[in-house]
Amino acid sequence: MHIHGLIEDSATLANLCTRLAAKPYVVVDTEFMRENSYWPELCLIQIADDEEAAAIDPMAPGIDLTPLLDLLTENEEVLKVFHAGGQDIEIVYNLTGKTPHPLFDTQIAAMALGQGEQIGYSNLVDTYLGITIDKGARFTDWSRRPLDKRQIDYAIADVTHLSKIFPKMLEKLRKTGRGAWLDEEMERIADPENYHNDPDEAWQRVRISSRKAEVLGRLKALARWRELEAQGKDLPRGRIVKDETLADLASNPPKKQADLGRVRGLSAAWAGNDIGARLMAALADAVPMRSSELPARDDRKPPLGKDGALVADLLKLLLKIRAKEINVAARLLARSDELEALAAGQREKLPMLEGWRYEQFGRDALALVEGQLGFTVRGGKLKMTRTEDPA
Repeated sequence: MHIHGLIEDSATLANLCTRLAAKPYVVVDTEFMRENSYWPELCLIQIADDEEAAAIDPMAPGIDLTPLLDLLTENEEVLKVFHAGGQDIEIVYNLTGKTPHPLFDTQIAAMALGQGEQIGYSNLVDTYLGITIDKGARFTDWSRRPLDKRQIDYAIADVTHLSKIFPKMLEKLRKTGRGAWLDEEMERIADPENYHNDPDEAWQRVRISSRKAEVLGRLKALARWRELEAQGKDLPRGRIVKDETLADLASNPPKKQADLGRVRGLSAAWAGNDIGARLMAALADAVPMRSSELPARDDRKPPLGKDGALVADLLKLLLKIRAKEINVAARLLARSDELEALAAGQREKLPMLEGWRYEQFGRDALALVEGQLGFTVRGGKLKMTRTEDPA
């Protein structure tokens, strides 16, 4: 494989993208920093196919990333391959308002191949290529320039290794017939709505016990204010106000700005500074949350009860057995909250009762709940057996 030098100019990048646009797939990875900022700072982009690989410096003066971003978001003929690509996809979305498509995530594919719930990249490389990755540059400051050879070699290895692993995984998926299982998952992670950050919905990330419309209305206003402050200052949300402080302010709103100096989690300066004034203005503008926005009460869900909890435990046992039988990560078949909902009587809007999940697990899960499936021990091993219809 030909490894290019660090690409720092628009013409070289455009030529590379022209060649890659004719390939069936490209492998993509990024290096970024976000510990001290709201927006992830894109520091390096690595890309490869089966013949060439390069690292691109998005911080290079005057470089035009348009050909690369178009390749990722506009070219439907090229499959984009990531490993645990959520944050990489988020970065592309922040730059373009679009997500890479079509895409393939090797971490999710590994779940369908029975290689664990969330296999790490280094373990994936070791499993498929027998290579131990040098992690020495893992926690480097990617924003510093110039980047040295060790940093660039480390970064490019992420895509050169994955470009060899992807065809092997694809062949395994074809042999097992599980490629179709992943289509829904890949479309889900490619959905731009997953990466859209609406300040009016930021309150949903904050844990609060109250369901009072007035309290949640204040929380919504405060969370929106914090989101806009964090975006404008390019600081992590917690650097503005921590979640627990935000919840406390919503539950026990100060009557005047001077009271902010006594709020745990805020400095005394908030009693008289501009940011404190903006917080108080957000509180003053808060209105009770509309009933249509209020989160559903837990008691509106089907009650689980003691017997239901036992049924949920049996479903979890069934899930373990079935996942082991077909050699797939259990989390790809069903989540714990789905099992509890099924045990409590819910039958709609459960992914495990649809499509391939129903065929592989949901049908038996439903049969167990309805008394048509049981467990027996044969030869020291737990087995599932069909029972007579209880009706």
